[in-house]
Amino acid sequence: MTNMANRAFIKIIGISLLLMNATAMVAQCPMCRMAAESNLQAGGTAGKGLNAGILYLLAIPYLLVGVIAFLWKRRQNSMR
Repeated sequence: MTNMANRAFIKIIGISLLLMNATAMVAQCPMCRMAAESNLQAGGTAGKGLNAGILYLLAIPYLLVGVIAFLWKRRQNSMR
């Protein structure tokens, strides 16, 4: 493999490892946590998907910027 291919492979592995660990994160403010816990104690199900929803909303802007940067960089390289 070339040096560029090695770098791409390492980046893909690193991003994959970070994404696999994303489910272990707790991304709630204290007020959201209390509301979710009280909902679960009362028999509700609204708190179960709260962490996943917060992480989803957090990841979307970064993914969009990353895709735009990748496409822009690829276009710039193809113009040379």
